[in-house]
Amino acid sequence: MRSQLNALPVAGQGMSEMLPKSQTATCVSREGEQKREQGSRLTANQPCVPVLSVERKPLMPTTPSRARRWIKEGKATPFYSKGIFCVRLNGETGKQVQEIACGIDPGSKKEGITVKSEAHTFLNIQADAVTWVKDAVEVRRNMRRARRFRNTPCRQPRENRACGCLPPSTKARWQWKLRLATWLSKVYPISCFVVEDIKAKTKGQRKWDRSFSPLEVGKKWFYGELANLGKVELKQGWETAELRTQAGLKKTKKKMDAVFAAHCVDSWVLANWFVGGHIKPDNEKLLLVTPLQLHRRQLHVLQPAKGGVRRLYGGTRSLGWKRGTVVTHPKYGRTYVGGTSNGRISLHALQSGKRLTRDIKPNDCRFVTFATWRTALPLPAKAGSPRVGN
Repeated sequence: MRSQLNALPVAGQGMSEMLPKSQTATCVSREGEQKREQGSRLTANQPCVPVLSVERKPLMPTTPSRARRWIKEGKATPFYSKGIFCVRLNGETGKQVQEIACGIDPGSKKEGITVKSEAHTFLNIQADAVTWVKDAVEVRRNMRRARRFRNTPCRQPRENRACGCLPPSTKARWQWKLRLATWLSKVYPISCFVVEDIKAKTKGQRKWDRSFSPLEVGKKWFYGELANLGKVELKQGWETAELRTQAGLKKTKKKMDAVFAAHCVDSWVLANWFVGGHIKPDNEKLLLVTPLQLHRRQLHVLQPAKGGVRRLYGGTRSLGWKRGTVVTHPKYGRTYVGGTSNGRISLHALQSGKRLTRDIKPNDCRFVTFATWRTALPLPAKAGSPRVGN
């Protein structure tokens, strides 16, 4: 692994082609010639390129043409940050920044995030929520009870350590929002986070009210952690609706569609409320973000195979590779690492998460970057497949 990391290109050497020049731009890698439509997949949702200083502090974004000129002149180094194309300056420069707001519209299945200044809308993200933790905790509980029932070696039951803490599913949901906010604050000089304050409607019934209490506890924890990144402003749901009406925007009822009117319309009006500058959205392009579901290591699978043998299952490492790592392969191109079996690793498609193969030698892959989520652009109006954003 260390030898692969050392083989990565040095800053400024042979990386100027990373910034797209046209929709038919191609990228020649060490493994062979592979056509990559970088121009269409990046400029389609990035009107501006994030800029970092020498100290890796976020500065005001710039235009793709200026970033291309900086790279050609050796003034900046290109790199990808979790699916977003960025440049890092190689010399000292001014550090004046304008106010940039990040609007967040939380949701149970999907959520919208918008990064905006007074002059430009830099990014619109529609992210999938983390929804599988509750089922995973239930499976783990059932497996532990089954092992005790079979009188197999196991630890003694412990006291309920969840009292006073966030439930695992609630914590995972709000941690995912915090991860996205932390990532964006590292590439954009965000000065304020504007969040729609969702509330649970209580009925005075113990069973009903108790089911909504994790939501209230989770959001308070999220607001406290978010305050460490910048100023936090809260808006009620009816206030968001008024802002949307004033802008003449409508929200679709099809919440699962990958369109601006599903969730990002709310996050945009929240960000625009703080920085102003627009009456109508100037950028409605979306970047779809999906968290990777990494199965935690288990003692064995739930169901035994023939002969009562229960094979091992789960984990976050695959023969030295961290699962989710983006790699390049001579045949399959840019993919990410999945599971392992019989001394081989599996590779998955970045745009859909579909497993492409499960018979790859680890030495045939070349490291690109670590990742815990995948990014893609929405499907076009007609038939086609989602285009990857990194």
